[in-house]
Amino acid sequence: MKVKTILVSQPEPKIENSPYFDLQEKQRVKIDFRPFIHVEGVSAKEIRHQKIDLNDYTAIVLTSRNAVDHFFRIAEEMRFKVPDSMKYFCQSEAVAYYLQKYVVYRKRKIYVGKRTFAELSPLIKKYKDEKFLLPNTDKVKPAVPQILNDLGVDWKQATFYKTVVSDLSDLANVYYDVLVFFSPSGIESLFQNFPDFKQNDTRIAVFGNTTIKAVEEKGLRVDIAAPTPETPSMTMALQKYIEKANKGK
Repeated sequence: MKVKTILVSQPEPKIENSPYFDLQEKQRVKIDFRPFIHVEGVSAKEIRHQKIDLNDYTAIVLTSRNAVDHFFRIAEEMRFKVPDSMKYFCQSEAVAYYLQKYVVYRKRKIYVGKRTFAELSPLIKKYKDEKFLLPNTDKVKPAVPQILNDLGVDWKQATFYKTVVSDLSDLANVYYDVLVFFSPSGIESLFQNFPDFKQNDTRIAVFGNTTIKAVEEKGLRVDIAAPTPETPSMTMALQKYIEKANKGK
């Protein structure tokens, strides 16, 4: 069956040269974007209930831009002046670059991993005497606390923001040829919004093994999967599938 419409379960890209826009133009398909989940910050009162005092920590471990935003939001709400001596351990360059929104980069102690949390761990290990705070979501990847425990550092995790299912009721009678998912939370949102969802002829595209597992556990069929050696990105996987499905269009 040919592909004419695609729904990507993420916000619309803000950059003009997004590969999704190229895909839309080249393949003459309609691509809509809609976040199936969103992030909501917890209150300073909830942070206190978690027995978190920001004065107790000398280093912050930041795994995402959301973590950056919500750490500084809570600091402001608690009237906590983040000391210049605070150390920041950022999982990736993208997170470290985003940190500049809140601190003068060259004047701070910022340590940057390559991409995964495991790649950040050697830097954390070098500073074992620090007291680390991990401001994170309520859905933390199990590998993160495991790695910190294995390092033997003094650390504490706190929920600064939560992943919440978005209201998709307006999509109840809207059909798409392809639905694109990037996390198990997206699948959870699909079934919370539409408990009676039947896949039928809808193609499902997924990114990552944990998302594939979540799809299959719901009894659904994975039609397009990324990353693979041939298609390392979702847009490449979609393009390959569309070219095959739309032959003779």
